[in-house]
Amino acid sequence: MDNKEQRLKNLTAMQYHVTQEEGTEPPFQNEFDQHFEEGLYVDIVSGEPLFTSKDKFDSGCGWPAFAKPVAPLKEHTDTRYGMIRTEVRSKDADSHLGHVFPDGPQELGGMRYCINSAALRFVPKADLEKEGYGDY
Repeated sequence: MDNKEQRLKNLTAMQYHVTQEEGTEPPFQNEFDQHFEEGLYVDIVSGEPLFTSKDKFDSGCGWPAFAKPVAPLKEHTDTRYGMIRTEVRSKDADSHLGHVFPDGPQELGGMRYCINSAALRFVPKADLEKEGYGDY
């Protein structure tokens, strides 16, 4: 079994549904919506760095919201559910993360990356170095 297969086996049902089946977790009932500790949010599947707490804000949408990613993400047009949205995925694992919208705070660049908590793992600032994320 390769490393990705093993990581996928370790996901919860919700983490698998969100990242591998393009699912969405319930709003306001997720781990990181109201989480504002300093640190780094990484892809739950690959560990790829995605967002820092410095770019997180409370959008009121019920999911974690970020002004920008630490590096460009994959973007795709999503026309499901009668809407036209821009889906964002991680580059390394191709995990479905959520969507990006142009309605974020203007002082932060105007974008709102609306991300499922189930797609994320949080690394506290104090643990960045020991977990290999010292550059962040």
